[in-house]
Amino acid sequence: MTSEITWEEPFCGEGNSCFRLGSDTDGNGYIAVSGNEDHYLTDSIEALRSLVRDIKAGKADHLL
Repeated sequence: MTSEITWEEPFCGEGNSCFRLGSDTDGNGYIAVSGNEDHYLTDSIEALRSLVRDIKAGKADHLL
């Protein structure tokens, strides 16, 4: 059985690029395009935190 995902408010980059981060009680992290949360990428919370830190640091801004 999969835990329920708790989604945060959308984070929007320049233009129309918005995504949402989520987590569950099993320690998994989720990232999805805002408005399309049924299709998400999942990994450990720490792996997704690292991805977000890199995006905010400008290392992966092309992903937005």
